[in-house]
Amino acid sequence: MTSGAAITIYIDADACPVKQEVYRVAERHGLKVFVVSNSPIAVPRDPLIQRVVVAAGMDAADDWIAERAGSGALVVTQDIPLAARVVKAGGIAIAPNGKPFSESSIGMALATRNLMDQLRSAGAVTGGPQPFAPKDRSAFLQSLEREIVRLKRAGFAATP
Repeated sequence: MTSGAAITIYIDADACPVKQEVYRVAERHGLKVFVVSNSPIAVPRDPLIQRVVVAAGMDAADDWIAERAGSGALVVTQDIPLAARVVKAGGIAIAPNGKPFSESSIGMALATRNLMDQLRSAGAVTGGPQPFAPKDRSAFLQSLEREIVRLKRAGFAATP
């Protein structure tokens, strides 16, 4: 039990389609949110929401998040290598479509990502991921809520 440790949400924000949803859920639960990006992104004026602009560079936002995302952290990202780092550190990673990353699923997700990269490099695959749909937004909200409740039951608290 982690009596009193705070739940913190980190958003890998550069291409995240569910930032507004995170803000609403975090406000309802009184949780601190870090919106991490390589360039300035507008965020609500709220003391619990903090914008973090990292230096330009490959994986700078991922590194900033991974260095902080341990137990009690909830990370919203579609970046599979970042999700793997978060899960390994004891945090929770959720994709914007609501798919949670876990220790058991992250290996397969990394393998699939690497295979798709190879196929794209060879010219065999030219399409990208499916477009973001309303059902993805709904699945994300359910997943985010479920993980916050689970963390609270484990003894984590809202921002002090």
